[in-house]
Amino acid sequence: MNYGEIKNCDIANGEGIRVTLFVSGCTNHCENCFQPQTWDFDYGMPFDKAAADKIIEMLRPDYINGLTLLGGEPFEPRNQRELVPFLHRVRETYPKKTIWAFSGFTLDDELLKDGSYPRCEVTDEMLSLVDVLVDGRYVERLHDISLRFRGSSNQRLIDMNETRKEGKIVLWDK
Repeated sequence: MNYGEIKNCDIANGEGIRVTLFVSGCTNHCENCFQPQTWDFDYGMPFDKAAADKIIEMLRPDYINGLTLLGGEPFEPRNQRELVPFLHRVRETYPKKTIWAFSGFTLDDELLKDGSYPRCEVTDEMLSLVDVLVDGRYVERLHDISLRFRGSSNQRLIDMNETRKEGKIVLWDK
């Protein structure tokens, strides 16, 4: 897996102050995507031990609320396979910090649906490590600058912890 950027002290992509990892590779190709360079799986730098260690260190300060995954597309199958061990490491090192993930794929119609493109052998495990999932492709005609943490009104902020407890999609509304 490659990444395009690691951003420290990000306040735009999740609640509080976050460290953000922009992974490379995306097959969704949303019209007017704000990061089209990350569609290429070979864009950027290799996500190696040094990159993972850098993020772990950036997450250390108490004022950092957690990690956000963006893209590209974190839920591309080949990205999931690389991210799951790293997310376990984040959880083990910082159990009180939250993990947010942005995906153009929808939870119910794609990520949880057997036989869909993004669903693979580690999807359930990756979803189990995420606190908030922002799902749905960016749709230009539904663009709304008043929305928190998303660009178009079709995108949902899903509270994954409550969703797991309730057995149905529960939206995040903090």
